[in-house]
Amino acid sequence: MSPRRRAWLGPLLLAAAGVAGPFAAPQFQSQMAVLWVMVILALTWDAAGGQMGYNSFGNVVFFGAGMYASAVVQRELAGGADAVVHLAPGAYLGGLGLGLACALLAAVLLAVLLGGGILRLRGHYFAIGTLGLGVAAGEIANGIDFLGAGSGLVTPLLPEALGDRNRFFCFYFLALAAVCFGVLRLLYRSRFGLLLNAIRDHEDKAEAMGLPTTRGKIVAWSVAAAFLALTGGAYGNFVGFIDPLDVAFSGATFGVWMVLMAIMGGRGTIWGPVLGAMVFHVTQELFWTYLLGWHRVALGLLIVVIVIFLPEGFLGWFRERRAGAGAEAAGAAPPSAPPTPAGGAPAGEAPAGGARA
Repeated sequence: MSPRRRAWLGPLLLAAAGVAGPFAAPQFQSQMAVLWVMVILALTWDAAGGQMGYNSFGNVVFFGAGMYASAVVQRELAGGADAVVHLAPGAYLGGLGLGLACALLAAVLLAVLLGGGILRLRGHYFAIGTLGLGVAAGEIANGIDFLGAGSGLVTPLLPEALGDRNRFFCFYFLALAAVCFGVLRLLYRSRFGLLLNAIRDHEDKAEAMGLPTTRGKIVAWSVAAAFLALTGGAYGNFVGFIDPLDVAFSGATFGVWMVLMAIMGGRGTIWGPVLGAMVFHVTQELFWTYLLGWHRVALGLLIVVIVIFLPEGFLGWFRERRAGAGAEAAGAAPPSAPPTPAGGAPAGEAPAGGARA
């Protein structure tokens, strides 16, 4: 098998498992849908936090902005809040499609406007600034009556003609995660990926060499914002209700989880966020099931253990183990025998019956 085909074997197998999962285990369809949401959150955070070295705690802003933009468009197309609950299949899909398109445009525009200023900050200043963005966005949405304010916003119900709600959105999030993975993989393997890594390794030197660092940071943040908006816009329909602080701009959950998942799997890699999201989500579900009441404590202890003992994430640990095993195997290999000349005796020894030169 050629290296190019081998590189796409893992994504294809994962996609096949994702397609078969809702049919093989229909009782876990909602958990599978959330799993693909987690994968997208981790991948988009790593675009800036891992590849570019900018640790953002405000990516949830784009997630929530996309959620509200899509829900408001759907509500207005349906004629107002009282007519938004039950829709025909065509009206629902049309409203959802237009809502997601508006969510994407709104999030990208927001990323460009915010990125021009906040991406000029570095280090902990940038992290604190983005954290403030998430908190401010939640409080602003919590006070706007047009968005439902603190009472929240109800999203349309999926028409029965379109099938099961969990399965519908499970396949949507799976497809979006696959597109997100493919787009980011292509970007990381291009010259744009080298630009992001140059910013991470030494931004001042990259600027001195004439590289467009500010533009590169804004583009990377905008790509992440686009996928977050498409995820948030559908997630609001998936859960059926948007609360500004607990769902849309929930920095204590989604805002922190996307950081933890990328670090857990291995930041700065394409597969690390995917692996981290899967391990985190499965572990979280198990803790909620068997340690209810103590699940947050157990999850916090798990995070502490991983940060202390696996600072490079699962992929980093695996690569270190593999490199160590290779070094031990090379050191344990027996020395090679000296070459034998044409006469049949080893080099440096005289043939039988003769004397050394």
